[in-house]
Amino acid sequence: MSREFADRVTRIEPSATVAVSNLASELEADGVDVVDLSVGEPDFPTPEVVSEAGKDAIDEGHTGYAPSNGIPELREEIADALGERGLSYGADQLIVTPGGKQGLFETFQALVDEGSEVVLLDPAWVSYEAMAKIAGADLNRVDLTPYDFQLEPALDDLAEAVSDDTSLLVVNSPNNPTGAVYSEAALEGVRDLAVEHDVTVISDEIYDRITYGGVEAPSLGALDGMGDRTVTLNGFSKAYSMTGWRLGYIAAPEDLIDQAGKLQSHSVTCATHFVQHAGVTALRECDEFVAEMRDEFAERREMLADLFGDHGVDVPLGDGAFYMMVPVDEDDQAWCENAIEEAHVAMVPGSAFGAPGYARLSYAASEQRLREGVQRLADGGFLG
Repeated sequence: MSREFADRVTRIEPSATVAVSNLASELEADGVDVVDLSVGEPDFPTPEVVSEAGKDAIDEGHTGYAPSNGIPELREEIADALGERGLSYGADQLIVTPGGKQGLFETFQALVDEGSEVVLLDPAWVSYEAMAKIAGADLNRVDLTPYDFQLEPALDDLAEAVSDDTSLLVVNSPNNPTGAVYSEAALEGVRDLAVEHDVTVISDEIYDRITYGGVEAPSLGALDGMGDRTVTLNGFSKAYSMTGWRLGYIAAPEDLIDQAGKLQSHSVTCATHFVQHAGVTALRECDEFVAEMRDEFAERREMLADLFGDHGVDVPLGDGAFYMMVPVDEDDQAWCENAIEEAHVAMVPGSAFGAPGYARLSYAASEQRLREGVQRLADGGFLG
């Protein structure tokens, strides 16, 4: 049978991060011991108190449909948490989504038409490009690589990219894949451009609670003039080690919430009911868990910097998230393929994020496995 597929599907590629993870899983199924440093998934179990809250919610019968935009208790808790970051969103300006990706997808679909311009800051998480292309956008990309992945020195470049024709700008701080945390001055520069050109900005803050050395990640929507032009995206996967629970949210002006809410009601309907009750508990009772996990990540980050340094590799350290970009051969795709096939270490090519010549390493793995991964790369001639 000859079958034609929609342009919106054929113009995107599968997720590079998922593809590497799948390859690692296939090798492991064949009995190969793979050090998988490709996936952004904390290696900590979900806090027991959260799991118990989810079980209790099932026992209490919270297994049917929830209100499409989220249960009131969770939306109120999220609004309070955002308020602590200086953001003024009411519960009616929130949509609770089954994972942060769904919130981003709904935002792109609500704001981007065929031929709309979307500006991305490279390196950028792989799914931004795909979501923009599905919506029919034209991409304009600003390369932060020459500036050690920081935005502030690149504001002149961003000013050349953003114009009255720009429909959407995507900012991700702390950043995946670099770990960079953008300064308040950088975000003020974004604010000035957004106001000047009347641009809506997505502020993806999924890693906002994972920062190091006393560095804090400012929230773009808290800046003067940005409350009515920012979509703040966050979720529970990273900070609370709840990746498989699929729970995220967007906070935005009411008119955008109305439009995105229509998309949610006609697609996924709602986030899972009992999972939302577990989310309430996460926000109320898990600050200590987050702090302990963050401290462990900080130790791994420093350890990796030393290990790579011992092999003559200078790895730029970001101040947030749990990733680092390791300088590799110019053909980073081939380097990563060879690393997993020969050294059995899985990392993601930097070119997938718009940063050729690097490989993204996730240090959401145990110290033992991280040490083993670096040693395998060194023994296989992949470093230096």
